[in-house]
Amino acid sequence: MRTITGMNQAQYGVPGSPRLAWDDVPTTVQRAVEEHLGSPVVEAVNQSGGFSPGTAARIRCADGRRAFVKCVGTPLNPHTPAMHRAEARVAAELPAGVPSPRLRFAYDDGEWVALVFDEAPGNMPRLPWTNTSARSVAAAVERLSRALTPCPLADVASAADRLREDLTAWQRLSVVPPADLDPWEERNLRRLVDSSAALVAEGGPLTGDTLVHLDLRSDNILIEPGGRVIFVDWPWACRGPRWLDTVLFALDPAVYGGVDPEQLLDGSSLLAGVDPDDVTAVLLGLAGMWAESSRAPAPPNMPTIRPFQRRFHDAALDWGRLRSGWQ
Repeated sequence: MRTITGMNQAQYGVPGSPRLAWDDVPTTVQRAVEEHLGSPVVEAVNQSGGFSPGTAARIRCADGRRAFVKCVGTPLNPHTPAMHRAEARVAAELPAGVPSPRLRFAYDDGEWVALVFDEAPGNMPRLPWTNTSARSVAAAVERLSRALTPCPLADVASAADRLREDLTAWQRLSVVPPADLDPWEERNLRRLVDSSAALVAEGGPLTGDTLVHLDLRSDNILIEPGGRVIFVDWPWACRGPRWLDTVLFALDPAVYGGVDPEQLLDGSSLLAGVDPDDVTAVLLGLAGMWAESSRAPAPPNMPTIRPFQRRFHDAALDWGRLRSGWQ
């Protein structure tokens, strides 16, 4: 079998964890994938980037069939298999018209989980963003959110429940504020605690009936050669307001540059009538999430995730601080 190293995500300016190569996946998992596809794998192009330590590979079988495989086990990270299981549940129920690779097969032996998808021919957006690429993706996000309203999945968590632990990080940080907390954060801790708590209150701003991806950033987006935008990696999907994915996507240009994120919000009809303070509260709530998580030790085999979270914290804080007008 021929093994190839694919495009390194760092070439796009996005850090990622070291990934397990297809050749190193347990033989039992490899055989299960091959049995489902009906032909042995003869070529694997390992993909770099992302924060799972598991395998991500474009594979070709002896009969010419192609697929994309992602695989992880508890020996690599005790929590990541659960994310793959969650993604499998969502991917299996996505409506046929959603621009996302079709899930063909899921393998789960209790320790290792493998997902086999149709191979998407695209690549991640090049960074920094350009006005053309960012607006193209923003328009695709808007179409996605409209298509997924009402939420087509019956059994999915609400955005408030999904984000409750993350968006109450300011409350925990306020108990014993870190010595290196940003001075603006320290001055406004009480406001930050209150605004993020309001987000997850019953009937609050995160209420809605759209299936929200919740993790739309450049490494979860593919652009096909014809310009079609494909959305991948759905483990965090939830039911929430249809404007939420637009705001979350706009954070990526805020981090990697090239486009003013406010222009993306201004250009979205999904934000019409939305209270600007709710958008600001989301940004500052996420900044609190990353303020807390980026200070924790790195999870097993995920050495780059804490600097990544710090980078997103800084962007969300700067943007949210500017929108808030707080001194």
